[in-house]
Amino acid sequence: MRQVTAPSYSVSERLPRHLNWLIDAEQRLKTVDHKIVSVLELRHQRDSKVLSEWAEHFRNHYCSDVDIDTLRKGTSYTRAAFLREIKFPDKSKKPGPSIRAGDFSEILVADYVQYMLKYWVPRNRYCDKKNRNESPKGSDILGFKIVRQGQESERDVLAIYEVKSRLSGTKAYNRLQEAVTDSCKDVRRRAESLNAVKQHLLDKKQETYIPLVERFQNPIDHPYKDAWGAVALFSTGCFSGDLICETDASMHPGKDNLTLIVIHGRDMMKLVHALYRRAANEA
Repeated sequence: MRQVTAPSYSVSERLPRHLNWLIDAEQRLKTVDHKIVSVLELRHQRDSKVLSEWAEHFRNHYCSDVDIDTLRKGTSYTRAAFLREIKFPDKSKKPGPSIRAGDFSEILVADYVQYMLKYWVPRNRYCDKKNRNESPKGSDILGFKIVRQGQESERDVLAIYEVKSRLSGTKAYNRLQEAVTDSCKDVRRRAESLNAVKQHLLDKKQETYIPLVERFQNPIDHPYKDAWGAVALFSTGCFSGDLICETDASMHPGKDNLTLIVIHGRDMMKLVHALYRRAANEA
């Protein structure tokens, strides 16, 4: 077996406090093909300290606090204005609001995969955007897990999660079915997505992490386990358990290793805008 360089991520790493608001709703739904859907509820609160920590964590996905002054140098922008006008999706001009909802949802699920499911999750999708009002391309979330420190094993896991959201309005849509359908594409997108992570690590001079990505680039000669995920996020008013139960994952190529999750919470789009506003103003 090859030696594998694992990231300096410990399973004992402190859980970000905003994830304490992500609660198991103790509700299980069943799809038409008899797969179980776990339902979580985001019970966010008006806690300034937790929201500020969350905003800082969120902001650094788009622009490191270490780099922001260098990046805005040569412009007339303050830190807050630079983030609002250059880095963050637009608050009101379409498609900015929907991009905000999508980015927020992906980052929250990435937090869940990393801190609760104990994967290493690279966070390169948002700082590398060429257009702030576009969604990043490729698989939404990649998670890497090495079960034996320093050595590859067939029990190592590559997790690939697809995320969809509907955080405003009152009409219910089955976004989970859309997440399942797009997750099918991740089988083909895997090589490109892994390469994108590797390119980002190279560009950011984080070469020590590259062998971890390389461990998962050749599943034929170096087999590992796949873990697929499809997640839908809703504002509570858009969530319909009956519609979710109409989901059909029977055609997914990884259906035997497919996790289905729904997350809902009150006033989700208000939370999204408030988080972006705090992230800019507190930079």
